[in-house]
Amino acid sequence: MAEMCVKCGLPKEICVCDVLDKETNRRIKVYTEKKKFRKYMTVIEGFTGEELDKTAKELKHILACGGTHKNGTIELQGDHKDAVRKALLQLGYSEESIEMS
Repeated sequence: MAEMCVKCGLPKEICVCDVLDKETNRRIKVYTEKKKFRKYMTVIEGFTGEELDKTAKELKHILACGGTHKNGTIELQGDHKDAVRKALLQLGYSEESIEMS
């Protein structure tokens, strides 16, 4: 028997929970911070749960940088503000939900 999704109850093969989560009207905030030794870090806020893990892994892979995720934020090493916007659009997030500051 096929594995079932815990959110919608449908089989995992036809589950659309990931797509619906990306299309909801939430705010994803992207900004940079200056850390020790004049190094920059890109911070992305607005993710929760399993989506936080998956998105952090995909962004690190696409941008070829190190980083971490904790407390609902993704922290990437370096100044990747413009590239993060393109990567989030590539991952299926709507342009209206991405806020650059």
